[in-house]
Amino acid sequence: MDIQTYKLEFNEKECKYLQVYNKIKSMIVDGELTSNEKLPPIRKLSKIMGVNSVTVVRAYELLESDGYVTKRVGSGTFVSHKNGNFDASKFHNSDDLYRLDSGNPSPEIFPIEDFKKAINMALENDDASIFNYDDGHGIPELKEVLKKYLSNFHINTTTDNLMVISGAQQGIDIVSKAMINYSDIVFIEEPTYAGAIDVLKSRGAKLVTVPMLDDGIDIGILKMKLEKLRPKLIYLMPNFQNPTGISYSESKKKKIIEMAEEYGFYILEDDFISDFRFLSDNNRTLKSYDKYNRVIYIKSFSKILMPGLRVGVMDIPSELMNRVLISKYSSDISTSTLIQKSLYYYMDKFNWKSHIVNVEKIYTQKYIECFKYIHKKLGSRLKVVSNKGGINFFLELKRGYFSSDFVKFMLEKKVALQAGSIYFDNEIDDRFFRINIARESVERIKEAIDIVADNLDEFYNENRKISKIDNSDLQ
Repeated sequence: MDIQTYKLEFNEKECKYLQVYNKIKSMIVDGELTSNEKLPPIRKLSKIMGVNSVTVVRAYELLESDGYVTKRVGSGTFVSHKNGNFDASKFHNSDDLYRLDSGNPSPEIFPIEDFKKAINMALENDDASIFNYDDGHGIPELKEVLKKYLSNFHINTTTDNLMVISGAQQGIDIVSKAMINYSDIVFIEEPTYAGAIDVLKSRGAKLVTVPMLDDGIDIGILKMKLEKLRPKLIYLMPNFQNPTGISYSESKKKKIIEMAEEYGFYILEDDFISDFRFLSDNNRTLKSYDKYNRVIYIKSFSKILMPGLRVGVMDIPSELMNRVLISKYSSDISTSTLIQKSLYYYMDKFNWKSHIVNVEKIYTQKYIECFKYIHKKLGSRLKVVSNKGGINFFLELKRGYFSSDFVKFMLEKKVALQAGSIYFDNEIDDRFFRINIARESVERIKEAIDIVADNLDEFYNENRKISKIDNSDLQ
């Protein structure tokens, strides 16, 4: 891009660094600057704008804190991958693009015909009240069948503690709204689900990261940080975590429950696929071990039923229910009564258990085949984070290379991957990328892995320059 496009006529009544910030922000939002594009070095931009270097430094720092840019040590400042204007979803009708970035399940698992019948039963058996709001908690008959379903996983609760929600993302949001004030401390895994990071930051939480080990969050570092800080909440995905696929050991799950009681914090447990065991030794939820009532449990059905239904359930400690209910009411009053009734009829009148068994078989077989193939084709060339199930694999490039570059490179080869940067609170020298196996068939996943393997050396050769120290940012 011609650096002259950065020229700016300043309003003397406003702070210059904010005007520089707004200028570059607008260029990013409008697509004039694209994902991974390098911004001008500080001295060069200060000269073209007629301001001192400190003004540009402050503008760049603000852009970084707001997530618009990321700094790479020795290389400069780049437009963040999170703000890239390329959207792989526009290729959703193209058979040429391999979608290993999307977590949406394959339509083959959707029980469409039976769910159509369940919708018709709801329309025929219920009066006009089906189109009214419920009381915010969820309709009683659905909560009753959900309670029975959760009991299969050692979660023994009451319908009074259950709340039907419009998906896990809404659950995270309404809990955050109910519990988190500006600058409150929240602990999160590193890496962790990007949607949770965004929601918690939007509520003004101060995020403190704790690294993941092969059997879950690092308990030693967690304890060390708890000695110095007192979080209100810790957000965890204990089974088949997104993005790594890591599952916590049973001893670690029990230890975290004990620590929650000892240090006085709540745990927000996000469960999207612990219904299935895969190859893990323990797929029990944290909530199933919660003898102190410290876990706020969110169960999503997006990966085991149909994501478009936008329905889930929360199990909430009694002392938090009122404020969470108020928070939900301010978000959307209630979840669609028609959807709730339809889900009730489907779970109660049709063979829900058979559906779950079938989906588990599909996911487990897909996981096993993809695990073997990914390790066969990439395991000796990339680090693959160890896991025992789920729908995600997290892989690491060589040091000095960046996932945003790799994702962009592979898109040109018609393979859509997910850059790891979105799963970290701060984008610092991120080398990880995620492969999701939920959407594509095993055959197409293998074809995509072949493409990744065949083009890996080309990527390393083309991007070798970014691993070299370059102090051009100050030139």
